[in-house]
Amino acid sequence: MRIGVPREIKVHEYRVGLVPAGVRELVGAGHQVLVQSGAGNGIGVDDAQYQAAGAAIAADAAEVFARADMVVKVKEPQPAECALLRKDQVLFTYLHLAADPEQAQGLIKSGATAIAYETVTAPNGSLPLLTPMSEVAGRMSIQVGAASLQKANGGFGVLLGGVPGVAPAKVVILGGGVSGTHAAEMAVGLRADVTIVDRSVNRLRELSSIFGSSVRTLYSTVAEIERLVRDADLVVGAVLVAGAAAPKLITRAMVKTMKPGAVLVDISIDQGGCFETSHPTTHAEPTFVVDGVIHYCVANMPGAVPRTSTFALTNATLPYVRALADLGWQGALRRDAGLAAGLNVHAGAITHEVVARALGLPARPWQAA
Repeated sequence: MRIGVPREIKVHEYRVGLVPAGVRELVGAGHQVLVQSGAGNGIGVDDAQYQAAGAAIAADAAEVFARADMVVKVKEPQPAECALLRKDQVLFTYLHLAADPEQAQGLIKSGATAIAYETVTAPNGSLPLLTPMSEVAGRMSIQVGAASLQKANGGFGVLLGGVPGVAPAKVVILGGGVSGTHAAEMAVGLRADVTIVDRSVNRLRELSSIFGSSVRTLYSTVAEIERLVRDADLVVGAVLVAGAAAPKLITRAMVKTMKPGAVLVDISIDQGGCFETSHPTTHAEPTFVVDGVIHYCVANMPGAVPRTSTFALTNATLPYVRALADLGWQGALRRDAGLAAGLNVHAGAITHEVVARALGLPARPWQAA
């Protein structure tokens, strides 16, 4: 199979779909890899390193898309990239279609087979290709939240961990999954006052066991969230419903009750965001203010630390890329039901029922012959 790796074109997106070690594995297995010139520059990997691993270098994205049987990316295809896809081609990347009807229509029109990292499942029900970026985003949420709290950045002027004799900032984390847990680790490490909210009592028990008295765990209700956000300095939205739009846990009315200069970081923004006042931002202009509250809603947070993010992501994706290349997409999906759960679009239709429901479109599930 010929595997194509284009340079990412989303604003301030520097990650890349494969690193040279992955190229070497695929070439060693008898496949061809075509990498767009400059695709790895953002992570400190030049064309010569890809060539040394066995890749051919393409002059531009058009050549990659024209020659590749499977395109491996990081972020969802932008409109110009959707236009380059074709019906006999496989796209393997993050899609997050539930909150992006324009992209969904572009993929439907292309006729390509699109497999989304974020809906691939493991035997235990976890999301193995979302996990590494959720880890990065969770840790980053505290980093960017702490910076946003600085007065010069419009924040309340609070040091996250306080100092002896001065109380630390109050951090509320909505969601105790992968992102929320990693956010809590960072916030606890900085000695903040941390509360984690979740709707799973079992998960709250696990978090209590992990963190002990370093955090408070609370069951998620509207009344509890209303109470917490009034006093919070930093709120991290880390809620995920696989394939579906994120629930709006903080309403506009709740935002109005928050202190001026408080910060909301919406990790869930790729799936539409879990704050009613959220809308996607970019690393070029990461924040905006609503009712005096700073909102950080960058839709590709891990892109700010592309080297760490790329190596973490490709560690997880490479076995799946190898399976798709070795067996063909249909053979790979027949063998692995978890990978089959990643199929979102095929032959001009949405195949994933949860994604289709979120988009208000009919689902046409792919049936393994």
